[in-house]
This record gives sequence, C-alpha cells and structure tokens, in this order.
Amino acid sequence: MATTAPAKPHNAPPSSKAEIVDVGYPHKDLVARLSPGGRYIDAQTDVDSPWVPFGDSAAIKHLAFDVRRNLFSNILWVKGPGVVGTHLHRGTITMVCLEGSVKYLEYDWVASPGGLILEVPGEAHTLVTDHPDGVKLFGWMEGPIEFYDDQGKFSFTADVWWFIEHYENYCKEQGIPINEKLYL
Repeated sequence: MATTAPAKPHNAPPSSKAEIVDVGYPHKDLVARLSPGGRYIDAQTDVDSPWVPFGDSAAIKHLAFDVRRNLFSNILWVKGPGVVGTHLHRGTITMVCLEGSVKYLEYDWVASPGGLILEVPGEAHTLVTDHPDGVKLFGWMEGPIEFYDDQGKFSFTADVWWFIEHYENYCKEQGIPINEKLYL
C-alpha cells in the first residue's frame, strides 16, 4: 500500500522588498504599447465619478466601461427603502453589498454588508431594500439587463452603451468633465 506525503502548506512567496522588482516579462514592451494600463478610481468621493440619478430614489456611481465585453462596473445606491423593478440579466453579475441590506423577492436570502451576490444569465428578479438607509451595491455586470414594468411588459435594455450614455449625458448637463479613466 502506497503512502502519500503530507501536503505542503501553500504560502505566498517570501519577500522583504518594498520596491518594484523587474520580473523580466517577455512581452513587457507590447503591454506598455497596447494595454490601457492599470488605474485607480476613487469611489469614495466624486473626484473620479459623480452620483448620477437613477429614478427618483436611486443613483449610480459609474466606475468602469468595457465596450469590448459589454462589461460595466458601478455602485448602485438606493437611498432608502425602495425597489429597483423587475429585470432580466443576459449576462453574469457579481455584486458586493457595501452598506444597508437588500433582497430579491424571488429568493429567500437578505444580503448585508460584505455579502456576495452572484447572478447568472436568464434570471429575472426584483431588487428590494427595506433598510431605513437603503443599500449600496458594488457590482461588475456583463451583458444587457432588460427592465420590465409591473405587468411584465418590456420597458428598456441597459447595456454598456446605455450606462456610458447615462454617465456622459449627466456629466455634460452638469458641466463635469468626462473621466477617460473609466473607459477600459
């Protein structure tokens, strides 16, 4: 009977250098020439992106737009108890509850700060917050989102182009410069 050696623990590689280390990546020049590069977006203030109204009691802080993948990132803020109407996702959604709490009427869970929400294409749901301060959700969304009215009648589609227009129109109306860092 063969025995196996005990598994070695997985540890991060040791490093005591608090400085940039050249890793000798063979495609470094191509990356420097063609990549949009890493960036930092300040989500805590309005320096990089303002809160853009989304209906009467909600707002969106746009954080990134990737037109190649129909991918967009934002923080949705429902400012008090309220609803974001029934919508159907045609792509994957990954969200983290930052503040307050939220639930979908179609499920039996309630997300609280730090909670991860994963959504798959083809599911329709109705977002509700009963929290007195509402909810803030950080999310990465891929693909279009179809919105429906109270009778299940199609209302409109929001995709990366809709979210770009939402952001840019508000900035133009308010005299706020368009932040090119948001475009990947």
